Amino acid sequence: MPPQPSEPADAERPSWAGRRALVTGASGFIGSGLARRLRELGAEVHAVSRRPPERIGQGEIWHAADLRSAASVQAVVDAARPDVVFHLAAEVNGARDPSVVLPTLENTLVSTVNVLGAAAVRPGTRVLLCGSSEEPRPANGQAPPPSPYAVAKWAATGYAQLFQRLWDVPVAILRPTMVYGPGQRDTGKLVPYVTLALLRGEEPRLTSGTKPVDWVYVDDVVEAFATAGLSDGAVGRILDIGTGTQVPVRDAVALLYRIMDAPSPPPFGAVADRPLDIAQTADIGPAAEVLGWRPATGLEEGLRRTVRWYAERHHRGE
Repeated sequence: MPPQPSEPADAERPSWAGRRALVTGASGFIGSGLARRLRELGAEVHAVSRRPPERIGQGEIWHAADLRSAASVQAVVDAARPDVVFHLAAEVNGARDPSVVLPTLENTLVSTVNVLGAAAVRPGTRVLLCGSSEEPRPANGQAPPPSPYAVAKWAATGYAQLFQRLWDVPVAILRPTMVYGPGQRDTGKLVPYVTLALLRGEEPRLTSGTKPVDWVYVDDVVEAFATAGLSDGAVGRILDIGTGTQVPVRDAVALLYRIMDAPSPPPFGAVADRPLDIAQTADIGPAAEVLGWRPATGLEEGLRRTVRWYAERHHRGE
C-alpha cells in the first residue's frame, strides 16, 4: 500500500463524536476494549458477535451475525451505516494442526472478504483490519507464515490491498504483536494460563520459553485502533503495533512468578515448543509517525494490572 501523509498534531485530530463505528468480534478481548473506548470518545458503537453477551447495556447497539455469510454481513453494515468498520473477528488459534485449517479459513479469511465486500458498496466506509505479526513483513525478515492463522491473515491482507486498488475501499491494517492484559478470557493463552495456575496453587506446563516475544498491553492496542480509525494518514498503510522490544517467554513467565510470589521457579520444558515458531518484534516507528501512537504501558506494570484483575475474580469465585 502506498505511503500517506503523516498524522496531524493532537489538537487537529478528528473527533469520534457523532460518528458511527462497527466493531466485529466485539465480545472478544481486543474488541470489547475497543467498543468501550470508542463509546468514551463519543462514537455510536455498533457491536457484532455471533452470540452477543448475555449482559448488554453498556451503550453499544448489538447485532448477531455469522460473518461467514456475505448476506448477513451486508445486512449488518446496511443497518449500522458505519463511518468505520473495525474487523477484529477471527478464528484466533495458533495451533499447527490440519483440523484448524478450514475453520480458520472460513472465520478469518472469508469473514474479512465479506466485510470488504460490504464496505465496497457503501462508498467512503473505512475498514480497519487486525492483521498478524506472523505475516511476512520486514520486522521478521519476511519469514513465511508458520500457522493456518497466520496464512489466513496474510491472505486477508492481500484481499484488502486488492479491494483498495480495484474498488477504492479505504483500508488500514494494524498488526499487533503479543497482546496481553485484563479481560483475556481465553485462558489457554500464556499470561492468563500461568496466572490462573498460580492462583490455584497448580504448576503450569510450559515450553522451553526461549521464543523472543514483543508483549503489548491491550489498552495500548485499543488506543492504536481508535486513533487509526479516523486517521487519513493510516489509509493504505500496514502498521506494526507493539513495543519494539523483545522479551523471551521464559523472562515474562519469570516476571509473573516474581509478581505473584510463587514458591518455586517456573518448570520450563514440560511441553514441546511449537514447530516453525519465529521470533516476534514490531517496528513501531511508522505507527509513531503516522498515528502519533506509542505504547504507554511497560511489561511489569501491565502484568501487575493483569494479575490484579484475575486475582479479584478468582477470589470472588468467578
